[in-house]
Amino acid sequence: MALYVHKYGGSSVADAGKIVNVARRIADVYDAGSQVVTVVSAMGDTTDELIDLARTVSDEPDPRELDLLLSTGELVSITLLSMALRNLGYDAISLSGPQAGIRTDNAYGRARISQVDPERLRHELANGRLVIVAGFQGLTPDEDITTLGRGGSDTTAVALAAVLNADRCDIYTDVEGIYTADPRVVPQAAKLSEVGYGEMLELAAAGAKMHPRSIELGAVYNVPIYVASSFSDAAGTLIHQSPDDEQMEDRIKVTGIAYQTNVAKVTVCGVADKPGVAAALFEPLASSGVSVDTIVQNTSADRTTTDISFTVTTDDLPRALREMSSLQDAVGAQQVINDPTLASVSIVGSGMQNTPGYASRMFRILADGGINIDMITTSEIRISCIISQEQAQEAVRLLHRGFELDDDG
Repeated sequence: MALYVHKYGGSSVADAGKIVNVARRIADVYDAGSQVVTVVSAMGDTTDELIDLARTVSDEPDPRELDLLLSTGELVSITLLSMALRNLGYDAISLSGPQAGIRTDNAYGRARISQVDPERLRHELANGRLVIVAGFQGLTPDEDITTLGRGGSDTTAVALAAVLNADRCDIYTDVEGIYTADPRVVPQAAKLSEVGYGEMLELAAAGAKMHPRSIELGAVYNVPIYVASSFSDAAGTLIHQSPDDEQMEDRIKVTGIAYQTNVAKVTVCGVADKPGVAAALFEPLASSGVSVDTIVQNTSADRTTTDISFTVTTDDLPRALREMSSLQDAVGAQQVINDPTLASVSIVGSGMQNTPGYASRMFRILADGGINIDMITTSEIRISCIISQEQAQEAVRLLHRGFELDDDG
């Protein structure tokens, strides 16, 4: 018997009517002869509303207490979905993340899954039940509730699919798959019928609508991931192991354009240009859970001082500034400045790594569009530029057209 893990995002379960719609979709798969484990996010904007509520009583909510609060959003949606399935005549059971065997580290707000004990899930499936699991949450070794960070329900779903050896993990959302760009920004964007893990990971890391950690898990455990809409029966996008002929010369080299608008730059000015300074700056950031993306170091002409710039998300900016301010005297920095009004725009494609000219073409397209580049970062299959936030969507449109990705059909 086939086993599928489904995941439904907040927009798919935003109200009672949509929850009943999801219940019917799950029931259809079950009636076709398959077992189903469903991972559900909180309803609609519930998580944002809970964060706002917490901030009305505390300027800086305690991370442990905030995670416990946020975990309640998923508990509401899983119980309602289980009730809806039971009302349709199906034997369903809802489980919190801890009840489903999800164990994490102690990093509140961005916990990582350390292991999943599938015993309870297998027991319920063996009894013929439809299992509904709260995404986005787990349990620490100290038995405290943690959350996995934004988009963490995707990671929950892929992790469960991996430990259960599911045939596929289906991610249902409010779009019909993965596109060459955000179709709300580029109406001509084309839907991809399939994409490899490597390209999808870079697209997700650069802002496409998937949690990067879920793609990492899918690649490591070879879990096929299917992304589709919960509001239609249109074909979606299959994320899987790239075909052997991926490097064929006639393959389109740029797969898609992605962007993020929540980018902030921090510059530590005038530090001594000597060994150990970079480590002194970035080790405390790592310890405090701040993830750094682009890093640029500009050394003075006499090689005595240097400016070190790096980017973080705007959510992490306050913590990054606190860490840098506390280190300013220790590293002899003249000042710490920041700019929270930036964005990143990226081109992604596995065929780029052995083909010259893509960076220069990207830079020319942006230059001709009057878009200034602040910083640049690259990987084997991604080139990202840090630009002004207000120009991000225009940059996406220019690059999509410039790399001939517009769907004229």
